[in-house]
Amino acid sequence: MLMPDAGVIAGLMARYRAQERRVLVAPHDPRARSRFEDTVYTLCVLMGRRTAAEAVIAAERYIAQARPDRRPGERRITPRRF
Repeated sequence: MLMPDAGVIAGLMARYRAQERRVLVAPHDPRARSRFEDTVYTLCVLMGRRTAAEAVIAAERYIAQARPDRRPGERRITPRRF
C-alpha cells in the first residue's frame, strides 16, 4: 500500500485535533461537525482504516515512525547548500 508523506499526515492530525476541540465546544454547530467529519473521512482513507479511532492511532504511529530522531515540537535545522 502506498503511504502519504508524514508531513501531510501530521498536518491532517493537527487539523483533526483543532476541529475535534471545536466540535466539543459547540456540538450542535452543523458547519463545525461537517468539517470534522470530512477530516475524519480523509484521515480514514489515507490511513486505510474504517473508524476514526483506528485512523488516529495509525496516523500517530506512522508519524512517530517517520520521524524517530526528533522530539515532539522540535524543529530540524537543515544546512544550506550554496
